[in-house]
Amino acid sequence: MKLNIYQTDTEVLAALAKYFADLAEQAITANDRFSVALSGGSSPKKLHELLVSDYRNKIDWSKVYFFFGDERDVPLTDSQSNYLMAKQTLFDPLGIDPSHVYAVQTALGAEEAAKDYTRHLIGFFDGENASFDLVILGLGDNSHTASLFPHTSVLTDESASVQALYIDEVKMNRITFTAPLINNAQHIAFLVYGDGKAEAVKHILEDPTDIQEYPAQLIQGTDLQWFLDEPAASKLEKK
Repeated sequence: MKLNIYQTDTEVLAALAKYFADLAEQAITANDRFSVALSGGSSPKKLHELLVSDYRNKIDWSKVYFFFGDERDVPLTDSQSNYLMAKQTLFDPLGIDPSHVYAVQTALGAEEAAKDYTRHLIGFFDGENASFDLVILGLGDNSHTASLFPHTSVLTDESASVQALYIDEVKMNRITFTAPLINNAQHIAFLVYGDGKAEAVKHILEDPTDIQEYPAQLIQGTDLQWFLDEPAASKLEKK
């Protein structure tokens, strides 16, 4: 695990955008494609905007394939949809081929959508264990990541798959990658900024392991990178 701590969120986003571009170049050179799972929420919007503005001509976007680490059980046209946010801020501005975007088909219902997405992963990765080139994650104030919320059954799921679950905390069905699926990735990047995340960051990185309370502790990939600003890292004893 590596901590990348910057003074401002602007510097954090710039560093992650460069990291994204560097990995894309490496993967496309090696395998002629780059597979990335995006995170939802509001934090990635600025990352998408930076990729569009600064990396439009520096990445071969025709060889990038997009997935979603989790999705809300809402129509793809709903304002809460992670897909819609990425479509508006990344796919449409870059003219990404729709066949390179794997949206969660929420119209199927949460359970079937999760099964359908798992089947798509098996197809994309030719039946092998799905191993994304990059998984981008956020961190909730309650120490969740993707839709791995505290005290939910998915936390003990040992399959590398996509699962549906009802999360009482947000009164909504979610579809999410399991921790083993995330951990299979070649590279994992947490994007976390703002002092509102400081407590959760400390819990994940320095508190004793308690995955039920702090689910993001489940994420332990081969190359795990945290991109943080100083406010988000302010409660860490070791930096």
